[in-house]
Order: sequence, then C-alpha cells, then structure tokens
Amino acid sequence: MAKALYSTHEEVDKPIIWTVSITRLNELFRDIAPEFDQRAHIEVINLGYEEAVQHIRERLNHERCDAVIAAGSNGAYLKSRLSVPVVIARASGFDVMRALARARKLTDHIALVSYQETMPELAEFQETFGLEIIQCAYVTVEDARMQISEMKALGVQAIVGTGLVARLAEEAGLAAVFMYSAQTIRAAFEDALEIAQLMPLEGRRHRVRRGEESLRARHGLHQLRGDSALMESLRQSVVLFAKSPATVLIQGETGTGKELVAQAIHRESLLAQGGNRPFLAVNCGAIAESLLEAELFGYEEGAFTGSRRGGHAGLFEAAHRGTLFLDEIGEMPLTLQTRLLRVLEEREVVRVGGTRPIPVQVRIVSATHCDLLQRVADGLFRADLYYRLAVLRLRTPPLRERTSDILPLAEWLLKSALAALGARPHPNVSAELQTCANLLLHYSWPGNVRELRNVMERTALFLAATPLQSLSPGFLRRVAPELAPVALPVQAAVASPPPTLQRALAEFAGNRAALAAHLGVSRTTLWRRLREEAAVSQVSTSSEIEPTEAGSSDAE
Repeated sequence: MAKALYSTHEEVDKPIIWTVSITRLNELFRDIAPEFDQRAHIEVINLGYEEAVQHIRERLNHERCDAVIAAGSNGAYLKSRLSVPVVIARASGFDVMRALARARKLTDHIALVSYQETMPELAEFQETFGLEIIQCAYVTVEDARMQISEMKALGVQAIVGTGLVARLAEEAGLAAVFMYSAQTIRAAFEDALEIAQLMPLEGRRHRVRRGEESLRARHGLHQLRGDSALMESLRQSVVLFAKSPATVLIQGETGTGKELVAQAIHRESLLAQGGNRPFLAVNCGAIAESLLEAELFGYEEGAFTGSRRGGHAGLFEAAHRGTLFLDEIGEMPLTLQTRLLRVLEEREVVRVGGTRPIPVQVRIVSATHCDLLQRVADGLFRADLYYRLAVLRLRTPPLRERTSDILPLAEWLLKSALAALGARPHPNVSAELQTCANLLLHYSWPGNVRELRNVMERTALFLAATPLQSLSPGFLRRVAPELAPVALPVQAAVASPPPTLQRALAEFAGNRAALAAHLGVSRTTLWRRLREEAAVSQVSTSSEIEPTEAGSSDAE
C-alpha cells in the first residue's frame, strides 16, 4: 500500500510538458514522447500560432503546465505570448548537413529555407562541394509561401526546411526534406525537463497563468562583457540611464548586443527605483504591419476576422509600469509611427477597433542598426518621433573597435559552448586560443559578437567530436575558413577530420570505460560522441563530389 501511495505522489509531481505543432514535427514528438514517460507527463497538441495560444491560455487557468516545446516561427510566436516557459527545438548543424545530403541524392537544385536568418557558414561548404544551395529566410507563413514560390521559379527542385516549410514545399509540387532529427527533439525534451526541475515543487503544483506581466529581463549588467574602455563607458551609461524614465535609443550594428543593453537598463532601473516590473520586447521589422498594430496596441472583440472573444491587451498595456523594448524601430511603418507618437505624447493607448483610451505608463527603449537620421531625411521616419525616442542615446561598439575584448570573449564563449555539449575544455585552452590570435584579431567580424559566438559554437562542436584535437590555427581555419579565406586549399580546409575517437578507443583496446575515464566524460557521453563522429563521417562521405574543371578544389 505504501509503495502504491508513493507512486501516486510521484506521478503527481512529474513535470508536465506540452508539445505544440501543426506539421510533421508532431510525428517526431509522438515517436519520442514515450521515451520520457517515466520522467514526465507529455501531451502532444496539434495546434499552431494564435489558435494554440488561446487553447493553452484557457487551459492554464485551471491546469498546470511546466514547459511547452515548439519550433520555428510557431515556437517564436508562442514564446512571445505565453507565460509558461517555451523551449524552442533548434535544428543542429548535423541536422542541416544530413538534410542537405538527403536532398542532394534527389537533385542538384536545392534551397534551404530557414526561420528568421540564413546560415552564412554554408557558403564555404557549397563552394567546396560545388553545390548550388540557395538560401532564404522567412518570418510569417505567407512569407514562407512566397519564398518557396520564388525558389520554384528559379528552378529549385528540393527544399530543406522546417515542418511548415516542408508542408508548403510539397503543396507547391517540390520535394521536401525535413531538417529536424530525433536527437534534436530529445535534446529539447531534456531542456524542458531541466527547466521544470529548476522550479520549486510547490510552485509546479500550484502554478497558474500570470499573463504577460510575468515576463522579465533575463540579462543584467554582467552580461555586457569586455574590459575595453568602450565597454566600460557603455556600462557606465547603462547605470546612469537606468536612473531616468526618459526614452533611450540604442544604435549599433547587428550582433553588438542591443537587446542585452536594453535588458540591462531595465534591470538596473529596478535596482535604482525598486519594484518588480515587466520587460517586454517586439521586433518591429519581423512582424507584418497589421499584426504589429494589434500586437502593440491590442484590439477589441470583433475588430477583425479571427479576433479573440473579449479582445486582447497589447504590449503597451502588458508593459504598464515597466519597459517596452522596440527592436529595429527603423523598420516600423509610417502609419504605426504616427500611432506610437500619440501614445508617447498622450500616455494612453486606444485598441484597434476601440474608442476608449487606456492610460499606460511605459518606458520605451528602442534600437536600430540603421541611420535613423538618414531615414528621417529620406522621408521614411518621422522627425518628431525620432526626437521623442532619442532623449537618451547609446551606441553599442562593433567588435572590430574593441579588439582587446576578442580573445577573452572567444574563450568564454568557447567554454560555454563546450559545457552545453557536455564536454570539458582542454586545460590549455587559453594558451591555445592565444596561438590563434592572428586569425581572430585580424578578422573584421561583420556579425560582431553574434558571429564570434557562432564560430566558437562551431569550434566547440568539432572539438567535442574530436577531444584529442588541440585548438591550433590550422584547426580553426578548417572549422571557420571565413577567418582566413585564402589560407588553405579547399580540399585541405574541408577534409573530414580523422576519426580520432575511434583511434583513441583502439589505443585503449576497445575499453570504453577506460577511455571515458581518460577523457573525463561519462560512458554515455562517450557513446554519444562516437555515434556523432560516425554520423559526421557518413555525411562527409555522402556529400563528396568531383572538383570541377574550373579548379573548384582551389577555391575557398
């Protein structure tokens, strides 16, 4: 009897995870969910976007959910609208390589359609292997449909992408290759479980939906890393600006951490002024004009087809007494600029389809990568709105202007990426990075810290797969050929790394336990890396082609 009672309590205390998708990703969710039956209650929800948001919000009023798993544009949509943690399943580099290898068996005319941003690092691989891979990105469903239509007109015959992209490609009569793997979905389940387990048990049992106001800025002043004079000045400005309720305009190139600065200002303002206030963010360039208007200002019931019963509060209302971060403000349409100016002047908002003004007290922090004054001169941005938004101004410095920060940042990012892969950094990793200083310091880093993070994550992936490999300039050139585009011939730059784990295993006479102890990893981790190494070797073999007469083997 006691054992049965214990089992009942154990069942009640299990994390509750919901997966959300309307594409073939659901099949992966269903296939993998039984593997986690002993550790969590998992429910597969076959809905997407606003329909999924309404369904989940209604259930959260009387049910518990510890985490939601979704992917792509659907995942981003849910993440910005739900109070429950949303884990985004992200296709790994191995997933993309495998998918491209499968597509290559079908045709030479391939397109990779990804959510929000393309993968510039693939350019080197397609040059190497002579592949004609067209890349494009989408934000909305209609955007994805349009991109696929354009790809078809260009002669593309196979599309690699998310579940949404695969479905739309098939509807367009093209071959579709789904990029997500079972390993990626398992990793998403593990992330969701980790999030759920971090919550106090009583909080899990009695958790209820608190709405958008529960959202908080996750990053503080300590995340603005760098000891250069430029970064020290930036941190001082953040602390100073946090003491004022005035609007802040953050200008800087892509990848320089503009949202980190916005979150740090909000966090520091809480320390300076006290209170526990919301922080919400929206990318003004990533949402269609009609959706952005409803997102910012809210809407009344019946304002448009599909509007939810009772209407919906916009971000201005949800951010009341807190901070609203308007990213890529330079992309905001002129019609919405007029409405935004009125909100700033009147400190009240009128919902779409409504007439009743709703008082709001919100601090606006905005950011842009473009020259707003030039956009004002070109008639694309209102001058009066510019001066309203830019009472206080900040510039996030590009990485090339603070080169003294590059090596310390690279080391921190590399160690973080290795830790995420369950790998230990080499004891001499700092010294090894110093040997690569010429490569790292003389590259222009057009993608700034974001690009540096991508390179270090890629480096970590190959180091974790070949743990006996030291981090040398030659190794870094092979992993990130963009750092020295003429340093090596193509064949040398992309040659598949030798199966050093298999070789090391042979040196230990096949004793996995002994090798795992030598490497300082668990046997499970070693087994996973051996399998990944085999998969990389297989993908590299399946992707090889003969060099062209034009000498493609010498092009980087």
